Amino acid sequence: MAKAGRAAVVYFLAVFAVGFLLGTIRVLLVAPRLGDFRAVLLELPLMLGASWFASGWAMARFEIGGSRAGLAMGVGAFALLMLAEWALSRVMLGPTRYLSTFATPEGVIGLVGQVAFGLIPWIRISVQPR
Repeated sequence: MAKAGRAAVVYFLAVFAVGFLLGTIRVLLVAPRLGDFRAVLLELPLMLGASWFASGWAMARFEIGGSRAGLAMGVGAFALLMLAEWALSRVMLGPTRYLSTFATPEGVIGLVGQVAFGLIPWIRISVQPR
């Protein structure tokens, strides 16, 4: 499982970097014009696409095969994502306000996207032709 752990870190870092860039664009440019909900809806497919490609690259790079390794990679990356978000929220929002964001429609959509991010490596392995 050491390979899955390294793949999880690389997958997380790649998608987090894309998310940081797209999130900045969403907050500063898109949300003021379209609202938070629509902005999140526009960002989500881009993030899931980036997750799909980044997971494929990391899985190939670290030779991740089998559904258990794919699931371990995704769960590890998801845990890193949630830890990073929690750490950033303590600085930018505070923990209570961060948790309250999940009670909004855009927060629910974001959380669904984060869960999908965690499942994508497992899904990719599960749908690969044998």
